[in-house]
Amino acid sequence: MAMSVGAEGGDDAPMNEINTTPLVDVMLVLLIIFLIAVPVVIKTVEVNLPKISFQPTTSKAENVILTVRNSPATGACEVYWNATKMNSTELLTRAAARFKAEADRLGPDATDPELFPEVHIRGDQRTQYRCIGGVVSIMQSAGFIRVGFISSPVM
Repeated sequence: MAMSVGAEGGDDAPMNEINTTPLVDVMLVLLIIFLIAVPVVIKTVEVNLPKISFQPTTSKAENVILTVRNSPATGACEVYWNATKMNSTELLTRAAARFKAEADRLGPDATDPELFPEVHIRGDQRTQYRCIGGVVSIMQSAGFIRVGFISSPVM
């Protein structure tokens, strides 16, 4: 511990030095408390994540291929069914008709979602999330359960 035994200006002169020893003691105690308490506070949930780098998509003729991008001129959302451009109302109408046709074709097996075609969405990297999210929502409301995204493999 530090101790002041006298000052230059006499006994009545104010001290111009701060005793930092108590401050350092308190800081060291707090550091030890935090080192002990932090590992107890941090809790994680055990999750087994998939160990797949990518899964190749098998494209079938009956799958629905959609392309979503922002318009180069206006920045508005553009949706293409194969190569046909359509708005959200046309997309919902066509998707619902396609789903109904597949359900009619399958007959009693129409309860198995594995037998229905998949929706593959190719989204441009610069496309806003609201465009792609809107397409996913439209396709799910039309009845399609299996919606996936197509990406380019890393070269």
